[in-house]
Amino acid sequence: MTAVLSPQFDVSTIEATTSLERIPPHSIEAEQALLGALLHNNLAFEKVSDFLRSEHFSDPTHGRIYEAITNLVSRNHIADPITLKEYFDRDDSLSEVGGGQYLAHLAGSMVSIINTEDYGRKIYDFYLRRQLIDVGEGMVNEAHTYDLEVKATDQIEFAEKKLFDLATVGQQDRGLQTFSLALKTALTMAEVAFKRDSHVVGVTTGFKRLDECLGGFHPSDLVILAGRPSMGKTALATNLAFNAAKASLEKKEGGAVAFFSLEMSADQLANRILGQESGLSSDLIRRGDIGKSDFPRLVEVSNCLNSLPLFIDDTPALSVASLRTRARRLMRQESLGMIVIDYLQLLSGSGRKSAENRVLELSEITRNLKALAKELQVPILACSQLSRAVEQRDDKRPQLSDLRESGSIEQDADVVMFIYREEYYLGRKKPTGSEDKMAEWERSMQSVANLADVIVAKQRHGPINTLPLHFEGRLTKFSDLADPAYLPVSHG
Repeated sequence: MTAVLSPQFDVSTIEATTSLERIPPHSIEAEQALLGALLHNNLAFEKVSDFLRSEHFSDPTHGRIYEAITNLVSRNHIADPITLKEYFDRDDSLSEVGGGQYLAHLAGSMVSIINTEDYGRKIYDFYLRRQLIDVGEGMVNEAHTYDLEVKATDQIEFAEKKLFDLATVGQQDRGLQTFSLALKTALTMAEVAFKRDSHVVGVTTGFKRLDECLGGFHPSDLVILAGRPSMGKTALATNLAFNAAKASLEKKEGGAVAFFSLEMSADQLANRILGQESGLSSDLIRRGDIGKSDFPRLVEVSNCLNSLPLFIDDTPALSVASLRTRARRLMRQESLGMIVIDYLQLLSGSGRKSAENRVLELSEITRNLKALAKELQVPILACSQLSRAVEQRDDKRPQLSDLRESGSIEQDADVVMFIYREEYYLGRKKPTGSEDKMAEWERSMQSVANLADVIVAKQRHGPINTLPLHFEGRLTKFSDLADPAYLPVSHG
């Protein structure tokens, strides 16, 4: 029988024509060999069904035949030249290549079902190459098109997203896996945590009690750190980011950190960390109000921190799409271990929902952040504002219902933590007049001085708890409280 081939695909190699236009990468032989193997033995479909789709074929007719095979096999029907002929009798899509005779030719020209996956991979590789060409041509055309509303930097980010999506296509669709495989992964993670003295699963927080409660920040988790203004959200987020980066530098349970600071500039954050590690007030460092003996200390600390794997992006009004692009880019360049965002309400969504409803936009943002955490397999810590409802209550301790603007924050988050400092509120209740009241107030202030509570209000993986920390306001630094068992006994 003479094979009837589609006239537009009589060349199966990647080569240039005599004209300036080049034929896109494709292989008709590989497509024919694959389809022939599938028609000969439908069980071979299992070898390619996870990654190969009808749109991956260069010849649209071959794509339609593969789609028909997929439909029949998925319904537990036999896919062969006879059943496919009946399938295609309803339309004329095969008439140009010989109709039913072409199906018989494909089945008759089958080489081997052993190489089915190799044929599928080759078809898929050529598809990616064609897509890469389309992306390149699209970049050129968009760059030539001038649009007042689209900046060149936006086009760069859009191009990067397309390239990343193309590079990771198929990787996010993990498909079904056996329970034994998931069990093995869970056991491996438990073994890693068991062998560590801190029993941390993912990235350390740097605080003993917090690590004991959370087990560290787990990969793919979205962690919300919320609080009212002046509670120390940024300070604690900075401490957590620094601790993770420092642990990575010391080859412990840390990781490189991407810090997206939408409120403070990069030099302000660096100044804070410099103050925390040197023991000097960041405000005094900023104003240069330090002694001559202090400057060598600053230089020494600066040299120690110079190789810290902490990357800061202080772009204002950053969109969640841009954040995703930059995080993906850093993941390609570095072994990214954690993402910190300060803070959630300063991010913008896609632009479509912001004009409609801020609550919908926040929902979109948190949903995208959770998806990004799962995609990159890193924890994302996002600071969040609390509503003013806290200030209306006598008890100022925050609750989950205080999360500002969107209940989806609580819904999408794996962990929700609140930062609360009683000292802040008590300090604003200083009495006047009565010495007894003043003395009582001073005793109360002394009992809560430099104390902060981290309230773990939600945790998918473990218990909720309230964990005390020490807060040094002068240095905007949090640290573990001393264990009472090791404190000297008072004989007074």
